[in-house]
Amino acid sequence: MTIGVGGSTAEAELAKLSDMTGGTSPIGLAEYQSRLEKAQSLMLEQGLSAIYLDAGSNLRYFTGMQWKKSERMVGAFIFQTGTPQFIAPVFEIGTLEQFMEIKGPVHGWEEHECPYELSAKILSENGIADGAKIGISEDTPFFISNGLDLACPNLSFVSATPVTRSCRQQKSEHELALMTRAKEMTLAVHKATAAILREGITAHEVGEFLDAAHRKVGAPKGSYFKIVLFGPDSSYPHGVRHHKPLEDGDMVLIDTGCQCHDYISDMTRSYVFGTPSDEQRRVWDAEKRAQIAAFKAAKIGVRCGDADLAARKSLEADGFGPGYKTPGLPHRTGHGIGLDIHEWPYLNWGDDTPLAKGMCFSSEPMICKYGEFGVRLEDHFYMTDDGPKWFTEPSYSIDEPFKGV
Repeated sequence: MTIGVGGSTAEAELAKLSDMTGGTSPIGLAEYQSRLEKAQSLMLEQGLSAIYLDAGSNLRYFTGMQWKKSERMVGAFIFQTGTPQFIAPVFEIGTLEQFMEIKGPVHGWEEHECPYELSAKILSENGIADGAKIGISEDTPFFISNGLDLACPNLSFVSATPVTRSCRQQKSEHELALMTRAKEMTLAVHKATAAILREGITAHEVGEFLDAAHRKVGAPKGSYFKIVLFGPDSSYPHGVRHHKPLEDGDMVLIDTGCQCHDYISDMTRSYVFGTPSDEQRRVWDAEKRAQIAAFKAAKIGVRCGDADLAARKSLEADGFGPGYKTPGLPHRTGHGIGLDIHEWPYLNWGDDTPLAKGMCFSSEPMICKYGEFGVRLEDHFYMTDDGPKWFTEPSYSIDEPFKGV
């Protein structure tokens, strides 16, 4: 029997967990102001007179404003100097002001009015001349970007990604600390979850435990997401429509995460309920070698894509692939992470972004044997001046996946 898998109960494991968020603090006003100033400096370099940030993670990152996207335009314009200027429905202004970190004027539109015409007025009143380039955050829905384009025919709208990406892809020490804690929280939840497994347990039951355990360690919303797969289901990276209950000898794949002051964890563990077969052991060991190969290939100044190629080279040496062929790795090796679970840059062989200090990535070169089983070991690392550093240590072995945790 795999050590640490099974033999306990949900009640016993929840009793062992406690709030792990002590000593952490949310991003403060000074850091938001610093981010805004960096964005404004890059806007000058890029020749962008203004940037529109839509509700979501970009608005959150640069202004501290937490607001979910909807069918109504809510966002902020930032200019090369000065404070952000917000736009929102009039009836939302009182609520929106309660969520402000960086303060700025709020321009309101009534339900019968056009927010894009109001946007044109805001830009004009702030000295934006005909022919000026205006950046739009890449997460902006088409109906908003199209509305802006139609309302401002004399302006040139372009992607704001050169600014948003350049600011967000290299994390501060504060961001790294929050992400470290979030991942430590999820690792503790993974260990507890493995212990409650029993023959016949369903993916739904495990999912409910993941939520309860994440709340116990200090994530009020529970799991940010969860994927629970047993046996042949584990061969499909993002799950199946109908889930099978757990049986002896099944590969277990659990992928989950939480938030710590809005920064996200994302971690996968794969292990066997029962005694691993020779083939399960072979694939698991190959997966771990590929995960470590990607990590070791990550060096300051090296292409992001080279880490992906290193993982694939390792897999091919073990008889998988080549390329995206299965049995093998059908997707990229890893992704960036921060306020969003998937951020730039990416560990795929076409990404030429040079690795730089503060960049964060998953390493998860999953091996898929469709219809049989899959193995994904997902841990995250960040770049330092001396190379990559794990946020949390990878799974130890197929026999003792949580040794040392």
